[in-house]
Amino acid sequence: MFFTPSLNHLTSRGHNVHILCLSTGNADRMGNIRKDELYKACAVLKVPLKQVEILDHPELQDGFGNVWNHTLIAKIVEDSIRTHGIDLVITFDSYGVSGHSNHRDVHFGIRKLLLDPQWSSFEAWQLDSTSILRKYSGPLDIWVSIFMAWCLPGTKQFCLLNEHPAKSFQAMAQHMSQWVWFRKLFVCFSSYTYVNTLLRIEL
Repeated sequence: MFFTPSLNHLTSRGHNVHILCLSTGNADRMGNIRKDELYKACAVLKVPLKQVEILDHPELQDGFGNVWNHTLIAKIVEDSIRTHGIDLVITFDSYGVSGHSNHRDVHFGIRKLLLDPQWSSFEAWQLDSTSILRKYSGPLDIWVSIFMAWCLPGTKQFCLLNEHPAKSFQAMAQHMSQWVWFRKLFVCFSSYTYVNTLLRIEL
């Protein structure tokens, strides 16, 4: 729903992409179904399934009321970086696009990792959360994003366009348990289908 412009940009240029998902999305007791759906979506997005890791940690359960431990997130991400030789991480910003508490916790877990002196220079980038107006402006937001990047040349940011927006629709369609009418509209009209603005996380 949010990161396909970045994923399509990276995979189409031959970058070695790994996906770490910290939850099965089991708030509605459909975790196993959603896990399989994510694998199918990743196949559409050309991310090898052996490079997709989905966790079901007892302390990282899906839900607005569930607060995730930032130290635990930092440790899990650190282990993944070391295991797979990761040199750059892309994650949510402090608002988490939709304001979902779990999205926000992931951001603060990454920040916790970067506070460790040995990781202080590691590259971590956050997906910029936009205003409601921009969020639902569809492809029109491409021009706003490019203009913002042009106006703020001194900031550490990338504006990544989705060269294959139909893939976003195809990938989200793999999530049949969530593929209801309003999510279909979201994927069609959301700016996150067409462009991602990534900002480097600075402490």
